[in-house]
Amino acid sequence: MASLKVPSNVPLPEDDAEQLHKAFSGWGTNEKLIISILAHRNAAQRSMIRSVYAATYNEDLLKALDKELSSDFERAVMLWTLDPAERDAYLAKESTKMFTKNNWVLVEIACTRSAVELFKVKQAYQARYKKSLEEDVAQHTSGDLRKLLLPLVSTFRYEGDDVNMMLARSEAKLLHEKVSEKAFNDDDFIRILTTRSKAQLGATLNHYNNEHGNSINKNLKEGSDDDYLKLLRAAITCLTYPEKHFEKVLRLAINKMGTDEWGLTRVVTTRTEVDMERIKEEYQRRNSVPLDRAVAKDTSGDYEDMLVALLGHGDV
Repeated sequence: MASLKVPSNVPLPEDDAEQLHKAFSGWGTNEKLIISILAHRNAAQRSMIRSVYAATYNEDLLKALDKELSSDFERAVMLWTLDPAERDAYLAKESTKMFTKNNWVLVEIACTRSAVELFKVKQAYQARYKKSLEEDVAQHTSGDLRKLLLPLVSTFRYEGDDVNMMLARSEAKLLHEKVSEKAFNDDDFIRILTTRSKAQLGATLNHYNNEHGNSINKNLKEGSDDDYLKLLRAAITCLTYPEKHFEKVLRLAINKMGTDEWGLTRVVTTRTEVDMERIKEEYQRRNSVPLDRAVAKDTSGDYEDMLVALLGHGDV
């Protein structure tokens, strides 16, 4: 049987690994070469490059990158190079540490990933940190925040498109009652948000909107603006309209006095291969400026080049 030929336009991982090794050799690091390779490879290709690099040079590519790069550029390259599940496991771990605590990231991971993706994140988390994500979330949160976050990271939602309209109507009514009573931490309220499929939840919230003239998040804004309610609104947006959530994170990251590089890097590296085209459309609609231009204006050097290259990567 004739062997299948690899198309000439597909870069070989052996060639990429060799070029990356050259980028680390000699005086100084060739950052442009690193960007030209890694920013233009999809997750499967990056994984192959890491495997070939380790086999050829007896060193983990991530360790080599860590030695050669620094600051925001290093973080962007490292996060991008990681396998998506490993990356999310790392981001989740950082989010439960005392000095880098960020419950928003936990909500993003729990609510914008598919059921299988979230399961793989939890597997990667256990493999790397020798404990469960649920264990760390429970340990580092309390009160209403724990009551919401723990079931969010523990769930395995149904992924199908099937919707029960009678259930949607009854649960929309229940949610409205709880919102009217300001019972935002009610067990049934949290149960619906943390267990229903995204399709079912979308139908429920559409019915809520049609029946009561307001979106649930608009009604939730009328409550006290504490951390729990902000997180609750973020969870609902992530489950039903993720590009709106990520546009807001980017807008706040770029428009702050001083850029929030952590938020900017996180969104670009985690969404480029998922829904970045929709996020860019949302950003343009909301800000009347293309996202890549806003990022270029607010960053510089190799960090800017890496982010702009990723934003041009498109949905791979």
